[in-house]
Amino acid sequence: MTFADDAYQELMHAAAEKRSEMTKRMSRDMKGEPFVLAQLGHHGTMTPSELADSTKSSSARISAVLASLEKKGYITRDIDHNDRRNILVSLTEEGRAQGQKRHEEMHSAICWVFEQMGEDKTRQFITLLKEFAAYTTICEPGKPRPTPEEVAEALEANAASASSQPS
Repeated sequence: MTFADDAYQELMHAAAEKRSEMTKRMSRDMKGEPFVLAQLGHHGTMTPSELADSTKSSSARISAVLASLEKKGYITRDIDHNDRRNILVSLTEEGRAQGQKRHEEMHSAICWVFEQMGEDKTRQFITLLKEFAAYTTICEPGKPRPTPEEVAEALEANAASASSQPS
């Protein structure tokens, strides 16, 4: 077995068998209700189709999420007065507070982990995670492997993204 085979096994083991509750919550928060609350908190009023695009969800899935959030009192859905064919989704104060609370809880927990790791390990981890993400965005199971040019382009985009982030 090569180092890559060993690393694959370790990654799969860590991802599947050693998932903590925080990892599970992070995964959940990247989709569904928490993500919709975060998107609306960040972007303001959006249409259901914009939410579907930003969450990479189907319109049926977004419709179900919005119905649940509306029932909880976290959002409102109103007809767009400029184009009556559109529905505009907005956060209520309660929805904004819920989204902010979830964000603050996750921020606090992740920052604690980074403090335990220390600054050098944390920066190295983030750099490697971004590089890993750049590779995984261009390499899909069952498809041809990216060309050297595609790899260079992805890594260049990753570097540009990293340089535009605050240190």
